[in-house]
Amino acid sequence: MKFINSTLLILSSIALYIPPCFALESDKDQPITIDSNSATYDEKEGVSIYQGNVVAVQGSMRMESDKLVVYIVSGAINKLVSTGNPVKFKQLPQVGKEEIKGRSLIAEYYPEQALLVLMKEAVVWQGANQSSSELIRYDSRNGVVKAGENETDNKRVHATFQPKSKNKP
Repeated sequence: MKFINSTLLILSSIALYIPPCFALESDKDQPITIDSNSATYDEKEGVSIYQGNVVAVQGSMRMESDKLVVYIVSGAINKLVSTGNPVKFKQLPQVGKEEIKGRSLIAEYYPEQALLVLMKEAVVWQGANQSSSELIRYDSRNGVVKAGENETDNKRVHATFQPKSKNKP
């Protein structure tokens, strides 16, 4: 009994020093899992459609929507298109950092490029800082968020950055 308790204590101590494996770097290598109320697959077209409380997860990224269409090319997922009221996503950019969260009415995710494109009423935030526009591109591989378009005033960007809080003694 003493041996088992010592072994558990050692294993627990080792587990505390292993960094979580849900960091952004490892997300691209994780499988994509999808849960929904219903699903159909058209092998000829290479399209899967998931409907009703759809949850798609890849590593630390989680997307929730009403409907998800998965486009498959040469046996691999090329693109996922989510629609909802709203589509919601969150992802951990790095261990120890706050999650990046967002929502929009339409979201396209390109797993090979680690690119999420949020369209219509799009908002992305991390902590109290946020950006909103009709179009936001989140490149999770490079940690870059691009909002709006230079060609039009219709898709203006609104950003809010909170001041860094000062630690009080």
